[in-house]
Amino acid sequence: MLTRLLFIALLLTTFGQVNAQRFGYVDTQVIVEKMPEYAQAQSEIEKQAEIWRKEVEEKQAAVQKMRMDFEAEKVLLPEELRQQRLAAIDAKEKEVMEFQNKMFGIEGQIYQKRLELMKPIQDKIYAAVEKVARKRRLSFIFDKAGDLVMIFADPTHNYTDIVMEELGIAENNQQQGGKPGTGKKGNN
Repeated sequence: MLTRLLFIALLLTTFGQVNAQRFGYVDTQVIVEKMPEYAQAQSEIEKQAEIWRKEVEEKQAAVQKMRMDFEAEKVLLPEELRQQRLAAIDAKEKEVMEFQNKMFGIEGQIYQKRLELMKPIQDKIYAAVEKVARKRRLSFIFDKAGDLVMIFADPTHNYTDIVMEELGIAENNQQQGGKPGTGKKGNN
């Protein structure tokens, strides 16, 4: 990670000296949270997750009932029937676990749904970032919310509000103390 940061710093320094390239940054997390589409997507994801949670709970309750019924009857059952019932309970538990993993696992349905709903939002943000970069003749725009760690970022290079304006979700820049990308104090 340190090597990556040093490489980027060296790259910026080299390019800055040769071409006087300009750069800026945005905070896509701030932008995403201000987008109405994001709230709608989150709501849809939560509704679907709740449906699947209830389904998992129902399946778990059915397994629990099977286990309680077995415990109540096991003294009356022959050994062969006990083994069959235990095997059926184990198979049902495995089925519930597989369903839960299919819905909520690492590559599960909820993850796929989130990707499906967030892709258009991300595409819209990236298009706006690109448009701002071209208008402002910026060579680089970094994402403050991404993996790149920004130890210090001069607010004059923050283009978050300008990208939000491009998306139609602009608001006063009270947190930054000025217009992003301009270095001037005041409202947008």
